[in-house]
Amino acid sequence: SLVWAATPGMLFQEDKQPSPHPLSLSWVLGYNSSLGVHSLMDGEDQVLLYVSSHTVVIHDIVGNRQHHLQGHTNVISCLCVSEDRRWVATADRGPAALIIVWDSFSGIPVCTIFESHPEDGVGAIAISQDNKYLATISTGRVQRVCVWKWTSPTEKPLCSTELRPDFGYQDYVIFNPQNPHEFVSNSQTRVIFYLWVRATPQDDLPASPLSLQTFSSLVGHFSQSVFHFNNSQALTGTSAGKLVVWDRVDTSKEPRTKPHSMRATNLVPVQKEGLTVLKVLESCIVTGDVEGQVKFYNGQLQFLTCHSHSGVGPIRSISFSKTPPGPPSASPVTSQPDSSNSASLPPNRNFILSTSDATVVRVATGRISVDKVMAEAKRAVRALACHPRRELLALGSHCGLLKVWDYQHNKYLVSRVFTQAGIQCLAYDPEGYFLAAGFTDGSVYILDAISLQSSCKELKFSHGAVTHLSFSHDSEYLATADEKHSVIVYKRVLQDGSRCWEYLAGLYSHYKPIRSILFGLQLDSKEPRLLSLGEDRLLVEYDLKSSSKDNLVVSHRDRVEQVAVPLCLAWYPQLSTESFILTANNCYKMKLYNTTTKMCRKTLLGPTYGSPLEKIQILPTTKTTDPQKHYLVYITKDKVGLQILPVDGNPHKSSAFICHPDGASDLASSYDGRYVFTAGGDDCTVMKWEVNLNALDAAAALGGEDLIPFYNLLDGGREGKFFKELEDYFYYAQLHSQGIDTPEPRQVSTHIPLEEIPSVMRAMGFYPSEEKIEEMINEVKFSKFVDTGEQVTEINLGDFIKLYINHRPAFGLSMKRIRQAFQVLGYDNEKGDKVIDRGDLMSLLMSRGEHMTEAELAWCLSTLLGRRSAGGEGSSLDTHHPSGMALI
Repeated sequence: SLVWAATPGMLFQEDKQPSPHPLSLSWVLGYNSSLGVHSLMDGEDQVLLYVSSHTVVIHDIVGNRQHHLQGHTNVISCLCVSEDRRWVATADRGPAALIIVWDSFSGIPVCTIFESHPEDGVGAIAISQDNKYLATISTGRVQRVCVWKWTSPTEKPLCSTELRPDFGYQDYVIFNPQNPHEFVSNSQTRVIFYLWVRATPQDDLPASPLSLQTFSSLVGHFSQSVFHFNNSQALTGTSAGKLVVWDRVDTSKEPRTKPHSMRATNLVPVQKEGLTVLKVLESCIVTGDVEGQVKFYNGQLQFLTCHSHSGVGPIRSISFSKTPPGPPSASPVTSQPDSSNSASLPPNRNFILSTSDATVVRVATGRISVDKVMAEAKRAVRALACHPRRELLALGSHCGLLKVWDYQHNKYLVSRVFTQAGIQCLAYDPEGYFLAAGFTDGSVYILDAISLQSSCKELKFSHGAVTHLSFSHDSEYLATADEKHSVIVYKRVLQDGSRCWEYLAGLYSHYKPIRSILFGLQLDSKEPRLLSLGEDRLLVEYDLKSSSKDNLVVSHRDRVEQVAVPLCLAWYPQLSTESFILTANNCYKMKLYNTTTKMCRKTLLGPTYGSPLEKIQILPTTKTTDPQKHYLVYITKDKVGLQILPVDGNPHKSSAFICHPDGASDLASSYDGRYVFTAGGDDCTVMKWEVNLNALDAAAALGGEDLIPFYNLLDGGREGKFFKELEDYFYYAQLHSQGIDTPEPRQVSTHIPLEEIPSVMRAMGFYPSEEKIEEMINEVKFSKFVDTGEQVTEINLGDFIKLYINHRPAFGLSMKRIRQAFQVLGYDNEKGDKVIDRGDLMSLLMSRGEHMTEAELAWCLSTLLGRRSAGGEGSSLDTHHPSGMALI
């Protein structure tokens, strides 16, 4: 098999095959600095392993290559690596949490454990020295500890036990290297020793909690624990710079009594700085601390040596290279593991340090200096921008770090650190000369795109964090939006012989968060036009030509939604004679608005991948692509995807992949459309995705043509009962439009008048509002007006099906939503139940929203209850019946 034949380094020896997916992960920037970085190979090949969001990255530092282990759908919460560096176990927390064991030689997942801790996922994991067993601890309030034999096919743990909440949150676990049946875990306040056997699990017992009374000195919080190589003791590091020594006080030789007999016997103050990492390396005890120091001690905890380097922050992990090849006699380590000889030398091994401030350094023994391998963002990355003409990506972090990355050669070019505030958004001007950066304190910097030096003084006119930036096509205007719902425009002016930026005007144009701000061109000139879209459902257009100093003029203010909340905005490509603005809302709908009249021209079903579209961009095209083909790239809460244009509601024309399970924060695409970049916000990572449009086109073709994809969206499909009912209602609408009782000959047709659309929609269980009905009818009526100048007056069955699917709620009308509505409208009675007074309900229906008249309400209620007297729609109500007007 591939696993059996795998050898170290073979991952990077094979030629990379083109991906069959529309989007494939190509590179990852940043990593989870709360988890360790592991050295897989050291020497001529320097290979590291670390976690970025939900992906395990195997990074060849020298060859500048990456291989990605993908399988988790949640952010990876913990990992461990076997002593021989071959087996990697990862686990996550969240819905459908997984434990996956990978072969690092081949990159193949060899074992996947489903529902290991179904309630809350895994918080800590360890692998035994013989590579046969895994120990896991869940993340819930009542933590569950399990032991797994991952080399066997069973998905049940060999044994498990639950921990009492007063033991504290156990976040670290490690096996005894000399006995796979023993392991230890610790929280900040408790250490627990375990002994397990195959038949029945032994009860674990926490060691006595340390306190001032125990040792008459400050202990501090526990960080990590290890078993001493003498096989009788264990050690725990503390935040006070001390090592707690645990030893067996019971002289009984019965092994099952060992966990019950472990007691804290000594507290050794090894240093002043808090200990963050504790490891055993051959016959040495190794510590890492908050000052970035790595210290070596012998078995008697006597100091041997120290590695200390400036610029290295609190150490998060230490990973030593594998044992160098050669006979045992070649090792400089003393042959007596528990020798007290203080002159014993530490093992001659290089090691990798990772710090809590997202820096990774390589320490080569015998050298004074260290090599900085990675220096990534230590706080949320929320800003991305691609250069409009070069293979450059700018990324900004809340820690103030701004970097420019060459995504063609996968290397950083230049960086700058801003100390006063975090970077919230970035934008290049269309020529690529300037890079604008918006900060969390409301300031805006205009920087040289190459050197990142300021090209003018700081602009600070926003009273809240700047959330959006946009340049006009001629780089004469820069517009910003901030979290205080204001739009501010800056203008480029000539001052003292040089061009700089100055404040023009600002306006609180929205009363809810602004979702998009966008420059475009006037249809009849080259003058710029500026739009902003807010969660207040308003699309605001500004008249820049009429605006003056401190006076930003609004030319149009249009409400674009009735109930849904618009989330993003883009200029739609010119695919027809008519020009459109594209929006997406939180109800999974995409809408096309005429750029001049702002009239809603089409409503279309958007991608439905668990959450609505958060940001959209038209993917740039190259000279080699078909000029008639256009694509949309988007992010949802946790996914990145592509959509074939024009949008028509066909689900097969869209594809999406998980990019950042804890939330994607920004999106950018390369100037040639070959790559898409996503930022993960709090996971501090940026992912580069390679685009394969042929794969997306092939998937759309396999989904079927014409109406086939839409038939499949109906309950039961083309042959189902629902479709048969739709046909019946459609043909009944034909009869109704010609008169039910008419003696005239019937005109057989495949169309119905537009006036019958609402009735058929309601018959199928979709109850649109009056505004929605008007949008649907106008969508059909004016569908050919721009091309022919004529209005459409009827619709056929195929177009009606598309209209129905695109306008109905994406997931139907659930009873849950109806209950939520009554929860809002009602009040609590004396029993604590939600109730609503009949009179209040009638009053709301006749006075709020699209209110009804009293006659309309009486007619609707009596019709729904089947209590109308004979005579059709125009007949009077039976007021003597308990229904009718008596209902009101």
